[in-house]
Amino acid sequence: MVHATFRFYEELNDFLPVERRRQAFTCRCARAATVKHMIEALGVPHTEVELVLVQGESVGLGHLLCDGDRVAIYPKFEALDITPLLRIRDKPLRSLRFVADAHLGGLARLLRMCGFDTLYDNHFEDDQIAAIAEAQGRIVLSRDRELLKRKIITHGCYVHALKPVQQLREMFERLDLARSAQPFSLCLHCNLPLRDVDKEEIVDQLPPQVRTCYQRFLTCDACQRLYWEGSHWRSMCALLEPLLEQPNFPGSENNR
Repeated sequence: MVHATFRFYEELNDFLPVERRRQAFTCRCARAATVKHMIEALGVPHTEVELVLVQGESVGLGHLLCDGDRVAIYPKFEALDITPLLRIRDKPLRSLRFVADAHLGGLARLLRMCGFDTLYDNHFEDDQIAAIAEAQGRIVLSRDRELLKRKIITHGCYVHALKPVQQLREMFERLDLARSAQPFSLCLHCNLPLRDVDKEEIVDQLPPQVRTCYQRFLTCDACQRLYWEGSHWRSMCALLEPLLEQPNFPGSENNR
């Protein structure tokens, strides 16, 4: 019978029962149990894990546990480059393209607002999300632990917050998104790049007040939506300012 001692660090403790948080604990392992099997049996999706040390040595998720092993499990690192230690993946989780599950439509829209390629459809099934993530190298965003435990999903984040704005702040903090954000560069509806359009080309489509007050416009070639720097844009700027720490950036507002 194999017993191993586990210690989870930082936010990984949120997945554990209170009595196991922020301390080492010993438990019995299944026969021929791997690191991945035990981590997920204890309630932590493997996509939340960046580094595993067994007896002080970095190992992969397929490592077989032995009796008496001491296992330390760490979440994603932001300030420290741990590339030389990685055994779980070829590189840290920094491919900033996302696919969001059906419960995260608000977050998907906000990520697009920040310029992050985010696929979302409230009709996506879990199998579709997993297949998209594998085929396109996207990070899965979900509040479903079981989805994130799927073997083919190598990049994923469990979203703890419940409200879209709080979820966006959580993603910025956990994935250090501020350095990569390009606000108002993607269509909020289509997730495709926006481009500048000459006012004269679209003047007949504009409400009279907008036609009078604004000069710069962006459009999406897919859905033909128009964006300008109106009240909606100012609200989005106010939301983004504390996240980006740069008050002046180009923007737009949807006219629909």
